[in-house]
Amino acid sequence: MNIWLLAGIIMVIALVMTMTGRGGGNFYVIAIVLSGVGIHEAATTGQFVLICSSLTAAIIFGRKKIVDWKLVLIIGSMTLVSAFLGGFFSDQFNATLLKIIFAVFIFIASLLMLKPVRETTKTNNCCQIELRTGNTVYHINMLVFIPVVLITGFVAGMVGISGGSFLVPLMVLAVGVPMQTAVGTSTTLVLITATAGFLGHVSTGHFDVRMSVILAVAAIIGSLFGTRLTIKANPKILKIVFASTSMIAALIMLCRVFY
Repeated sequence: MNIWLLAGIIMVIALVMTMTGRGGGNFYVIAIVLSGVGIHEAATTGQFVLICSSLTAAIIFGRKKIVDWKLVLIIGSMTLVSAFLGGFFSDQFNATLLKIIFAVFIFIASLLMLKPVRETTKTNNCCQIELRTGNTVYHINMLVFIPVVLITGFVAGMVGISGGSFLVPLMVLAVGVPMQTAVGTSTTLVLITATAGFLGHVSTGHFDVRMSVILAVAAIIGSLFGTRLTIKANPKILKIVFASTSMIAALIMLCRVFY
């Protein structure tokens, strides 16, 4: 595939995925793999592109004050380590296994997006902490939260995606974070996860500088438009659209594995 055509596709992906706070790392990898690049190099390139697009979006969301910095600190500190380890050990798995893990990861995330939001309540659990964003109070059960976040970071780093596909449902469904805040917070966390995973992948030597820079510029342009549309868009519609496209992405990857 022509590099400029691929850049155009990446720009559109960045625009749409930024609107949902997901980063778009999964679709970046799919687009790059479909262009003929190997899965390991595609994962590294996808995360570099993701760093650039998520940094752009995080700056804008931060200015709009829709980022929960306490959650960023809690989740970010855990995913920083687990995503790096995932990227570092990715070379120990063959390409077919990575693609299968990738597809399953996305499909589960798409199903989670369709779940209705449930308000969290305070209990006497000593492992539960309370957070507040504006007038909204939500509670986190750390016994459940910590292992889920660690696994999410590891798998995200290993297959070259942002982890936002799980982090947004985790914050909205399990913690009760407002959707707009979850999007802004996830975007910031995507930057942390992608950076750690990218460093892990780069240490194995899978990186094409020229292709990565071209695609990163395209992603930044798409992200600039996407962040501005996020504030005006209907979150419910975006969730349905993203869940549908995630399922399609998972099926495409599985088809490439078995056919």
